[in-house]
Amino acid sequence: MSESPKMIFVNLPVADLAQSKAFYEALGFTNEPRFSDDTAAAMVWSESIFVMILTHDKWKGFTDRPIAARGSSEVSLALALDSREAVDAMVEAGAANGGTADINPIQDHGFMYGRDLLDPDGHVWGPFWMDPAVANGEAPVPDVGA
Repeated sequence: MSESPKMIFVNLPVADLAQSKAFYEALGFTNEPRFSDDTAAAMVWSESIFVMILTHDKWKGFTDRPIAARGSSEVSLALALDSREAVDAMVEAGAANGGTADINPIQDHGFMYGRDLLDPDGHVWGPFWMDPAVANGEAPVPDVGA
């Protein structure tokens, strides 16, 4: 018997479902209509990574904990991309679709490059690129200092 693939479903509360859906589609996510309605949308990044964007009312059906205040920081979600150019393109697409680019300083260590992007609800996304030789262990991690 084969084991099911490991998957992650990131659940995020959003104030405006349509705006958030458009934002994530601009980043390259696709909507899975089978798991979407007027209270939630399943946004697919890959076969194993999904982002569920949920209206505040829908979110409150899962927890009594308060939704984090805008401007707070609870988690940063990093997405590995194929190139520096892909990182820049994702951040620019997000900023053009209701997000905020470069909410933290750009990280450029030569072998690794990343930028941070806020979605329309203040969730932090960190698209990044890493030299494949470093990522797969063929080359050492360069000393970039502290």
